[in-house]
Amino acid sequence: MEPRSPARIINTTGLRPLEPFHQVATYDTPTDLGNLDHLAASGQGSGGLRAGFRAGFRAWAAWQTGAMNSHRNLLGGPDPTYLQENEEAYALFGEKSGAPAEVAAAFPTFSLAWAALADEAFEGGRVVESYAYARTGYHRGLDSLRRAGWKGHGPIPWSHQANRGFLRCLAALGRAAGTINETEESERCWQFLKDSSEEAYAELKG
Repeated sequence: MEPRSPARIINTTGLRPLEPFHQVATYDTPTDLGNLDHLAASGQGSGGLRAGFRAGFRAWAAWQTGAMNSHRNLLGGPDPTYLQENEEAYALFGEKSGAPAEVAAAFPTFSLAWAALADEAFEGGRVVESYAYARTGYHRGLDSLRRAGWKGHGPIPWSHQANRGFLRCLAALGRAAGTINETEESERCWQFLKDSSEEAYAELKG
């Protein structure tokens, strides 16, 4: 007996021959359900089959849309970075608030001490000294951020106490750089601060 073609096999079930894949593919976008209704109403099969096709496609569309939204969430910005608290350094900083140099010597990775030294020098008119202190604290802070998983960008919340030393050093560096006419560096620092924490920028820039 002569083998039946796929189209003839489909026709024995009462269905019209299936369209080529590249034609049907125009219907498989979850947002274009009008095309789905047109396809289901075009006579391919019984009413029950058409209704089932419509329901199945709508379920797939809902799943696909959810998957797409999840994919967008995964592609969102990086998570905030929170530096680890150094309780010993904070305790010493509280005891010796008037002597940040002692704290920096005891805890050289503690950016808050360098920020305090930078502020003290700037207020005393020692701008280059302030610049040097701020840059030291800035680089110490970058090292700490990288150890905390920071990838070079993303939020560094001002609300987290341990982040404030780095953010203050960044602001102090921008301030000192601007004062000695390192305009490009100053602009980069302020933009970095704003990108890292809008709250810190509002607090420290003004």
